[in-house]
Amino acid sequence: MVTTAARHTLAPRQRQEFEADGHLVVRGLLAADEVQLLKDTFMAMHARGPVEGYFNPKTEAEAKGDPLKMYPRIMHPHRFDDTARRYLLDPRLEAILTDLFGEEPLAAQTMLYFKPPGARGQALHQDNFYLKVDPGTCIAAWIPLDKTDAANGCLEVVPGTHAMDLFCPEEADTSVSFTRDYVAPPPGLSAVPVEMEPGDVLFFNGSLVHGSGPNRTADRFRRSFICHYIGRSAERMSTWYRPILTFGGDEVALDANTGGGPCGVEEVGPH
Repeated sequence: MVTTAARHTLAPRQRQEFEADGHLVVRGLLAADEVQLLKDTFMAMHARGPVEGYFNPKTEAEAKGDPLKMYPRIMHPHRFDDTARRYLLDPRLEAILTDLFGEEPLAAQTMLYFKPPGARGQALHQDNFYLKVDPGTCIAAWIPLDKTDAANGCLEVVPGTHAMDLFCPEEADTSVSFTRDYVAPPPGLSAVPVEMEPGDVLFFNGSLVHGSGPNRTADRFRRSFICHYIGRSAERMSTWYRPILTFGGDEVALDANTGGGPCGVEEVGPH
């Protein structure tokens, strides 16, 4: 489902299609200069080097040929960077998320993926397996800062899985995925690529199975800024996603969901 940036709230038909498909692409929500600001912000962050607890890039010698060790994902940049926090709490996202949740959205997480040339992808998975939002689920706002396609490892989604229960992951092929968990598409369903331009935003349900393949290009990054949100009616979520914020920037107290979930395994650390 694709809409345009002319409206930042959704018609009932669009909300129904999000509920049916589990995902929605909004084209051109961010302007070119905003995308450039985000790219500049995160590349400057990389140039400055490690941020304890959030970002730990290695030198080329230390990386030993693994580009993801030189350009690891940045966890929760909104906790120490004003630009990341501003876009996490952007009112355009708030308006769309309010429509998708049917209630006030709350902000829980940001991540920045550099995905440089030659980098592995991330095996198919479900976000709420890690966030453990209860009741309800999370919604991601996935913002590409570079053109994304099959060559550089665009996001892939398995439509229909958002309406299913959480799956217990299998072991991923770590030669093509930097994470160890893999959720196989259910019988009759398959992953489809979502090609996007910089500044588009993909919103998707926390139970939707999704992932990406390796970046097989020689000279193209696939940088993406990802924000995760929950609905105001949520009562519990994983302890790793705090502080939880309103779009006005106030902190919201929520119980920690520390159980192992349907698979009986307690995940350690943030997704």
